[in-house]
Amino acid sequence: MYKISTLNKISPVGLNELTKNYEITNNIDEAAAIIVRSQDMKSMDFSDNLLCIARAGIGVNNIPSDACAERGIVVFNTPGANANAVKEMVVGGMLMASRNLVAASNWASSLDKDIANQVEKGKSKFKGQELRGKTLGVIGLGSIGGLVANAGVALNMKVKGYDAYLSVKNALHLSKHAVVLDQLEYMLPICDFVSVHVHANDETNGMINADVIKKMKDGVVLLNYSRASIVDAQALKDALESGKISKYVTDFPNDEIKNLPNVIRTPHLGASTDEAEDNCADMAVTEMMDYIENGNITNSVNFPAVDMGKCRAVSRIALLHKNVPNMIGKITGNISELNISDMTNRSRSGYAYTLLDLDSPVTQEALNHLKAIDGVIRVRLIKG
Repeated sequence: MYKISTLNKISPVGLNELTKNYEITNNIDEAAAIIVRSQDMKSMDFSDNLLCIARAGIGVNNIPSDACAERGIVVFNTPGANANAVKEMVVGGMLMASRNLVAASNWASSLDKDIANQVEKGKSKFKGQELRGKTLGVIGLGSIGGLVANAGVALNMKVKGYDAYLSVKNALHLSKHAVVLDQLEYMLPICDFVSVHVHANDETNGMINADVIKKMKDGVVLLNYSRASIVDAQALKDALESGKISKYVTDFPNDEIKNLPNVIRTPHLGASTDEAEDNCADMAVTEMMDYIENGNITNSVNFPAVDMGKCRAVSRIALLHKNVPNMIGKITGNISELNISDMTNRSRSGYAYTLLDLDSPVTQEALNHLKAIDGVIRVRLIKG
């Protein structure tokens, strides 16, 4: 029986996928897996029982992924599961900005008498612009950014995109009417709207800085549905005060932008739909169970993807280890008396993962030899 712990409220649609081999526990120390949404886990201590953490969502900046890799804890996320929900928020953000909907709604709500007449007299000060014919620039064309680009095309906008790491898969999902540029500086001067969809990390934090903003079109609307850290707060303040940025639409309010003008703030609602929460929970549980039961890794942020299907061998051994020379030779040399029927090894940066299917049972002594290899982080006998 595998113990599973949940942080935050996890959709029952996902938890209902758990088979009789799993049970929910409130004791994190005995859990083999943790399913989490947004709770900050960076200061948590993890027990040796923990095999994996499944993030029901895309962003993992609340999880110490590097530290988990050092401990042999696989961290999963669920790319694409909430993409449609965030895309719809971006479209809503563009509409709020272009049609002055927030200010107009606040003004209309403040009227207390002769409302109909006041509405007709005062509505002109909220006149906006249509999205049709405007140019939308999308930075980051992954699961969410690709849908945003395609939505822009559907709204009859001119869509430009930039992604330094555009995959073939994501490129194939883009509308043929979305133009992908190979330099960000080519895109910025021509866009009426710029929407940012990149992961928050050391490379992207502060990427929307003073130099980048300077290259944008005067009066641009900037939308940030990635993370607050992507946009440099001081550069944003200066650009809003000068009018370089006419409106900033963000799902991540914080103290740094509390008093800035022309900011439309929503309280991290991007993935807050019933459908997105169900999809994320379902994908997180599926990834977690496949790893625990079969050793397969899908959508991990700290270890490579490996899939050898359902375990049908007599024994299957999973090894998380450092990506160093001669590791495979050491691993196979330590079980040379056993016949390996299938094997997969993949690496990602400084870490690697090896799955071995064997035609015979594996002794504890053999496992101990594997664990003793320098650079091996975790050894797990999945079946045998």
